Formats: sequence, structure tokens, C-alpha cells
Amino acid sequence: MIKKTSIYSHPLFHRLMDQEAQKENREDDDDKEVVAQIMARCFVPTLITTASWEGFHFVGQEIRITEATDCYGAVVWPSALVLCYFLETNVKQYNMVDKNVIEIGAGTGLVSIVASLLGAHVTATDLPELLGNLQYNISRNTKMKCRHLPQVKELSWGVALDKNFPRSSNNFDYILAADVVYAHPFLEELLITFDHLCKETTVIFWVMKFRLEKENKFVDRFKELFDLEEISSFPSLNIKLYKAMKKNQRSAGYPQREAWKTKAVSSRLSL
Repeated sequence: MIKKTSIYSHPLFHRLMDQEAQKENREDDDDKEVVAQIMARCFVPTLITTASWEGFHFVGQEIRITEATDCYGAVVWPSALVLCYFLETNVKQYNMVDKNVIEIGAGTGLVSIVASLLGAHVTATDLPELLGNLQYNISRNTKMKCRHLPQVKELSWGVALDKNFPRSSNNFDYILAADVVYAHPFLEELLITFDHLCKETTVIFWVMKFRLEKENKFVDRFKELFDLEEISSFPSLNIKLYKAMKKNQRSAGYPQREAWKTKAVSSRLSL
């Protein structure tokens, strides 16, 4: 008589499960190790001064960032640190020297500063009320240190794009974005802005912290227009780093793309 045994009692099952558990533990350890390396780039001033600032070490420089705690856009979030670390540690694969780079939602300017220190022509953009602090941080940390003097420009997503950023002059090699997707009502305008600034060869590096279902929906919408690749994931931070490029007009469906843009301009869609 053949005795039936459960698959769960089979030694091979336990070995496989042990291997899966070991793999998860290794990935968890790797995540924590990299996150620790990223967070180690931050430092707190040893002396108390009249103006508060946060310190960061990137590209062999000490970067001092002034924040404004009364505004989400003027605070350094972990996503910005992840993107800075990626740019610095992947210079051989993604060389920024003499490349045209634009950052959308630049906030405090940390990512733009690092890209500038790496040799890029950088345009840092954000809302008009953030430009003063953004300009201050960028000037303070890049003067006499960079190959190219970075520019600071106003960019309200989806607004006057043809006027302020005409397609004929949009020759960006890279678009950088850190933590631009969250619970705000301008997600459709953000998507329009990505599409407008991109040419066929532009590479987007986008770091995103997942908080709500809206983030997942935005990723789905983003994939309609862009080929999206997940480069890194940091589960302990709930953050993912993406690389994206514009789909060609045929694969994206050119008539549908234009219809979508017209509809998006006339009325905001709730994501």
C-alpha cells in the first residue's frame, strides 16, 4: 500500500522554502544596506546658526540646503536622496557631463545641484513661490564648482508649455523627477508636462514613493505614453526608481495620444 504524504512534509519543499526565505532575507539586507549608505550622506550641522540648514555629501562636495518647513516642495524628501545617490554611483552608465538636463518639481534643488556637480547643463524648475529658495540653494552650492552654471525657471505643470518650453528648443537628454506624484490635483498636468518635454531619445529618471492608490493609477497612465523600467526598489522606504523613454508614435497610437492630450487640457481627469 502506498502511503500518501503531503507536499508540505517533503524535504525538497522545505529546502525550496528555505531558499526563498534566504533570498528574501538577502534582498532585505541588501535594501537596508543601500538605504543606510544613502542616508549616511546626510549630516546635521554641529553649530547652531541663525539660518537652519541640512547638510549632504555628494560628488565630493558638502552641500548645504535651506528648507522651508511650511511647504512640501521646499523640504528634502528621501526620494531626492535616492536619485542623487543613483546619479553619483552610475556615472559610467549615465554620464551627465555636458548633457542637457531638466528637473521638474526641483523643490530645494538638491537633485539639480548634484546633476550640476556631475557636469550637466541643468535647468531646475518649480512653482513661482519656490523659486527664491531654489535659486538660493543652487547658487550657494554650485558657484565656482560646476562646469556649467545651472538655470532656474518657473514651470507650472501643464501651463503655457508651448510658450515657456517650445518643443523646437526642448533638447533634453535627461528629465529628473523625485517625489512629484502624491495626493495633489495636478497629476494629469504632470503627465502632459512629461510628454511635452520629452523627445524620442530623452531618458526620464523618476523616483516615487508609494503612499496611496492614486500612485498606482498614475503609473498605469504613465505606461500608456512611456516605456517604463523599474531600476531599483527600496521596500523599507516604499520607494521605487524608474527609467522611462517615450513610446514611438505608432506604438503609443498617435491619434489617440493627441485626443488624450486635448481632453486632458480641457478637463482634469481624476486619477
